[in-house]
Amino acid sequence: MRVLISGASVAGPVLAHWLARYGFTVTVVERAPALRKAGGHAVDLFRPAMDIADRMGLAERIQARRTGTERLAFRTAGGDRPYEAEVGRLIRIMSDRHVEIMRDDLSEILYEATRHDVEYLFGDSIAAITEEPGGVEVTFERGPARGFDLVIGADGLHSNVRRLVFGPESRFSTWIGAYLAVMSLPNYLGLRDRMEGVTDVNKLVGMYGGAHLDDARAIFMFRPAAELDYHHRDVGRQKELLRENFAGMGWEVPRLIGEELDRASTFYFDSITQLRMDTWSRGRVSLVGDAGYCPGPAVGGSTSLAVVGAYVLAGELAEARGDHTRAFPAYEREIGDYVRRSRTFAVGAARRLIPRSRLDLWAMVQGIRLVDHVPVPILRALTGLGGRGVRLHDEVALKSYPRGRVVGTDAVR
Repeated sequence: MRVLISGASVAGPVLAHWLARYGFTVTVVERAPALRKAGGHAVDLFRPAMDIADRMGLAERIQARRTGTERLAFRTAGGDRPYEAEVGRLIRIMSDRHVEIMRDDLSEILYEATRHDVEYLFGDSIAAITEEPGGVEVTFERGPARGFDLVIGADGLHSNVRRLVFGPESRFSTWIGAYLAVMSLPNYLGLRDRMEGVTDVNKLVGMYGGAHLDDARAIFMFRPAAELDYHHRDVGRQKELLRENFAGMGWEVPRLIGEELDRASTFYFDSITQLRMDTWSRGRVSLVGDAGYCPGPAVGGSTSLAVVGAYVLAGELAEARGDHTRAFPAYEREIGDYVRRSRTFAVGAARRLIPRSRLDLWAMVQGIRLVDHVPVPILRALTGLGGRGVRLHDEVALKSYPRGRVVGTDAVR
C-alpha cells in the first residue's frame, strides 16, 4: 500500500519509519526546499516519546543531541538579582524521563533514520486531493499528479492537508490567550548550560544556548488584551508586534527587540492556539500531530504528543492491515484521552508561565526559589502538580503493535 505523508518535521518521519517497517510504501512531501539545519527552537520529549525512540533505536542519538540546559535564572522586571533553579529538578516534577532537543536536530535524526526506506520530496506541496474508488489522486504544486492509497497530514498547526480536506483553520482553532516568538542571535552572554530571562505581568523573555549551537535563542511569550491581527507568513508585521508588546522592558530586552531582531537569521512567531476537531479523519485522509490536535505551542507538550500520535496511527494501520475504515477510528480512540488532557494542561500552563497579576508574579518567583531546596515529591504536592495533570505524559501507556512487516509493498494502484 502506498501512503503519502505531508510534512517532514517530527510526526511525518516518525510515522514514515513505522509504516515502512510494517511494509507500507511511503512518500513524504515537504514544502521546504531542504531539511532545515538552523537548530530551530528547543522542544521536549517526555517518557512515552523517548520510549518510542527506544523502539526506533534512536534514543541514544537523541540523548547525545540534548541542549544541555542545567540552570534556569529569571529576574523580575526592574530587579537585578535572578532567582535560580536546577532544570532537572523542575522537569522531574513533570516527568521521570525527559530530553530537551532543538527541533531541527530532532528532525535531522529522524530523517537520517528513514531516508533509505522512504521517498522524500522536498520543495513541493499538495495542491489538491481527490478521493476516488480504491484510492486518492494527489495533485502537486510542482511535480506530476500521483495516486496513493492513503494521505496523512503531518504538516503542523497551519496544515495544508487539513485546509484542503476539512476546511479553513478558523473553523477549528481556539486562541488560548498568548503568543510565542523565538529568534536566533549571537550567544553574546556565553550561555551554555543555562537559560536566563526576565518576567513581568503578561510577558516573559528568556535566552539560552544549546550544547551543539554556535549561537543562541531568545524566546518571548506574552498575553495581549485581545487577539492580534496579522498573517502567519507576514514576518515584518510579526516583528512590529513583538516590539510593541515588549517596549520598555528591561534586562537584555532592548537589545533583543532592537538590533538582534533586525538581523536574526531565523525567526518564528505564532499564537498559542489549540486545534479542536471532532475527528481527524475523513475518507482515506487523516491528520497527525499539530495538524490534527495541537494543544498549544510551547505549553502542551505537542512534540511528545505528535510522536505518540504517529506511533499509534502507524500501529493501528498495521493491525488493520491497511484498512483505514478500521484503523482511523481505532487511532482516534487510542489517542483521544491524551489529546484531551493535553489541551486542558496547556490552558493551565499558559496561565502559569505568563503571570496575569503581581500576585501571580510573586507566586512564580516563590516557586522557582523552592525548586532547589524541597524534595521533588513535596514540590509536586505543594504546587498541586501531582497525580493526573502535569504528569500526564508519564501516565500514557503505549500499546504494543506488530513487530514487523504485515502488508505487501506492491502498490495497489
